[in-house]
Amino acid sequence: MKKEQVVNCQFSVWYPTFKKHTIKSLILPLPQNVIDYLLDDGTLVVSGREEPPSHSQNNDSGDEEEIQWSDDETTATATAPEFPEFTSKVQEAINTLDGSVFPKLNWSSPRDANWIAMNSSLQCQSLSDIFLLFKSSDFIAHDLTQPFIHCNDDSPDPQINYELVLRKWCELIPGGEFRCFVKENKLIGISQRDYTQYYDHISKQEDDTCRSIQDFFQENIQYKFLDEDFVFDVYRDSRGRVWLIDFNPFGEVTDSLLFSWEELTSGTNLRDENCGGETTEQDSPAFRYTTSDVTVQPSPCLSYRIPRDFVDLSTGEDTYKLIDFLKLKKNQQDDESDEDV
Repeated sequence: MKKEQVVNCQFSVWYPTFKKHTIKSLILPLPQNVIDYLLDDGTLVVSGREEPPSHSQNNDSGDEEEIQWSDDETTATATAPEFPEFTSKVQEAINTLDGSVFPKLNWSSPRDANWIAMNSSLQCQSLSDIFLLFKSSDFIAHDLTQPFIHCNDDSPDPQINYELVLRKWCELIPGGEFRCFVKENKLIGISQRDYTQYYDHISKQEDDTCRSIQDFFQENIQYKFLDEDFVFDVYRDSRGRVWLIDFNPFGEVTDSLLFSWEELTSGTNLRDENCGGETTEQDSPAFRYTTSDVTVQPSPCLSYRIPRDFVDLSTGEDTYKLIDFLKLKKNQQDDESDEDV
């Protein structure tokens, strides 16, 4: 995967070309001070939240005193930075999009952080809602710090102008989302997007779904994207109309879902799984979906609901963290032994 492929999948690069086939969206440049705030590893304090108005009761007797609850009088109160001009622009854009939006950066959305929102949703109505999701998301941090980590070319990293993308909120049924894999401008594979769940309508409408996605690709996508190898996501609504959702690089940075990247790059094991079981059509893509509720799995995003350090310790992926943890436990035991003496 080349760095140029990653650059070409930025939302602002492809949106003008495919605007009429996707959800209405607005793009705002992300100021550097906002980027710095999103990358700050300090305590999560969300900017832009409205504090409840302070009020005091007048006591005629004057006997009651205001009580200050604090464990430590020297403790400083963390305050979030304010971005009044940017906040105003974001709120204006949200209002233009009917008051609710789906936020993302140049490439990724904070779908790994929906657990932290009050409604467990990515639906946002203010900048503070967006900041809460963004500051809790590893996917957003990846966009800001390592967008080219999986690229195999040695060219200098391109200069990236980071942007906040606000997409008009639409209630999309997960069973209508599909990921499509394109190699040399040919659609080679289609996968159910939410592969952890079983949707009965997909198996019943397999032929129609596959045919409508193929038609959409040939009429609106093929030979119009900047690369010949890429991945795109679509949504098929209840009327059978297909909408473009996003583009992704053709490589391991993108989740291959029910395929493996070895299969997609080599073409192995794809020929016998053509849409509708048609093994005679060489150009027909392989279509994979969850075939029964027996294979239902937990969401892969569940692992993001606990601190990353805990995951590394439990899997042994980071030996240095394990060593530090054992040293800490030993020091605690030594301290307890000294106290007993």
